[in-house]
Amino acid sequence: MGPEISAVETSSAFPQATTVVIIGGGIVGLTAALTLAERNIPVVVLEKGRIAGEQSSRNLGWVRKTSRQADDIPLALASDRLWAEMPQRIGSEVGYRQAGIMFIARDEKQMAMHEKWVNSVSHLDLGSQLLTADQIAQRVPGGKGNWAGGVFTASDGRAEPTLASSAIARAAMAKGAVIIENCAVRTLTTQAGKVSGVVTERGEIRCDQVLLAGGLWSRRFLGNLGISLPTLPLICSVLRTRPMEGPTDIAVGAPDFSFRKHQDGGFIITQRGALDAPLTLDHALLGMQYLPQLRAARDNLRIGIGRHSFRDLTLSRRWGAQSRTPFEQVRVMDPKVNPALNQEALNNLKAAWPAFQQAEVAAAWAGMIDVTPDSNPVIGPVAKIPGLTVATGFSGHGFGTSPAAGQLAADLVAGMTPIVDPTPYRFERL
Repeated sequence: MGPEISAVETSSAFPQATTVVIIGGGIVGLTAALTLAERNIPVVVLEKGRIAGEQSSRNLGWVRKTSRQADDIPLALASDRLWAEMPQRIGSEVGYRQAGIMFIARDEKQMAMHEKWVNSVSHLDLGSQLLTADQIAQRVPGGKGNWAGGVFTASDGRAEPTLASSAIARAAMAKGAVIIENCAVRTLTTQAGKVSGVVTERGEIRCDQVLLAGGLWSRRFLGNLGISLPTLPLICSVLRTRPMEGPTDIAVGAPDFSFRKHQDGGFIITQRGALDAPLTLDHALLGMQYLPQLRAARDNLRIGIGRHSFRDLTLSRRWGAQSRTPFEQVRVMDPKVNPALNQEALNNLKAAWPAFQQAEVAAAWAGMIDVTPDSNPVIGPVAKIPGLTVATGFSGHGFGTSPAAGQLAADLVAGMTPIVDPTPYRFERL
């Protein structure tokens, strides 16, 4: 089971028509809906399960610019501003704190990667600093690690995934958006070669524009339309401790663990150096596009065949408008936690900061991430189907940029000036 999220009472009505339909009730789709509703553009969000039931509530909550690709940083900068404004905008707390993020290195090879990144973004004036071991100890006291150095960005921060999506959903509905849970979209309808509606398990809704924000399900939905979106799944296991005294409010990412303060006084911890990579048919279909990523990250992947591998084979890749779809078969993707990885993370953290010897595990969960070949999302129109826009493939770092990503998607759907240059995210690059 995923973490407990703040409940939202969504709509039981089923509209016959609207201007924009958003497929997927994760945080990006919800932020897009909020933006459209604020502009008085009628919008309906259709979620196959429950809002934020998948990665939007299961991620680590980091809001960072550090270690992002240079062309992705304008979106992160815009999101910093939007996160800071969010409580006033929606009238609710989202747990946003600009407490800083630090990445630390065990050896010179790892440190060289941080130095390379700082040099690559020097023109963006992020305030990122390279740190010595002594400076790490000053900011995060009580450590026993023998660090080669690190990088710190004071303007990075965190928000609470279990609060944010629900609060944004409530605000979007208060401003006119309609959100419907347990209503899977099966396919699109078109007229004169352009989107004219969506077919759901409950019937058809006519519309002018569709935004697909379906996370890891987007590849399968587009595949049924004859469009290939290259994404592959990874599973991240996470634990949360009970409230405890910790060394810092700064979020810290080491090669084999990470931690950040939770709103209740505990810590969110993961094995940053290991992700489960369940083999699927898509690995055979897309593997060549991922060779550079595989070479770079092969030591961090626990590749194997497991429950998800077999389930994936049972889910259809082609279906008709009247057929039961994979989205109805799996309402919420709930991957199995890997206790060994969580224990590795906790052991590594205890060795580095003995204060965590007192840590007691309060909860654990896992989330499935959809990764693109270049680790940047796709946010833009699909040329083959006029009227269809996608916002997906966030590769495990979409929560942090979700306010600006959702607004960018809404800008493109509405034909308005985009909040940032969408060129790095265009569909055609893949």
